[in-house]
Amino acid sequence: MTTASVTAQGAALSGLRAITSPRMDRVVATVASLPFVYMLYHRLAYEGFDLPRIALAVNYALLIGTMVVRRPPVRVTPKPLYWATAFVATYWGFFTIFVTERGVPLAPVSVTHTLAAVSLVLAVFARVSLGRNIGFVPAQRELVTSGAYGFVRHPIYANLFLSLTGFVLRAYSPQNLAIALIGASLFVVKTLMEEDFLSEDPSYVRYMRRVRWRWIPGVA
Repeated sequence: MTTASVTAQGAALSGLRAITSPRMDRVVATVASLPFVYMLYHRLAYEGFDLPRIALAVNYALLIGTMVVRRPPVRVTPKPLYWATAFVATYWGFFTIFVTERGVPLAPVSVTHTLAAVSLVLAVFARVSLGRNIGFVPAQRELVTSGAYGFVRHPIYANLFLSLTGFVLRAYSPQNLAIALIGASLFVVKTLMEEDFLSEDPSYVRYMRRVRWRWIPGVA
């Protein structure tokens, strides 16, 4: 290994140690939440109030609230690809907020509102279950195995898939469908990356054996 490589590796490890400090983690979490503050404002101020948007707003509010009080990580992945994927997946909705179309409904309002109500209940259940252990980049905090996490390993992502389904059903267009499919695919990849990182901990491996399903009990 060259001197330059050793220096770069040392700098990266030093940066990761700085991020895991409680004070720095709180700063990072606050800054990372700012795009969601804007998305919350934009959805309600410019798109109006209905059940799907209220459900989305509550989800954003829960995300922001838990992020700013989250636990500092014990360790964080050093892999740049994992960081890049987490960034794009997390802010995909922000990147596409101005290119989504009004679309046309594919299902009755009763169906899309029912999906929104179910999504809201699941979002609250998953966020409360996870508590202060939230993070965007693969990181090890306190392992949560109860509540929603006793049924599937990634209930927040499962709820995101449900929300994207509702979005397409109430505002279909080829462009909106592409946005939803790319967003869902990013979170599938993010799931696999998180599990690859977390499975370095034997306790998480035991959890994976006990809770077999990632997103949907009995299916996947």
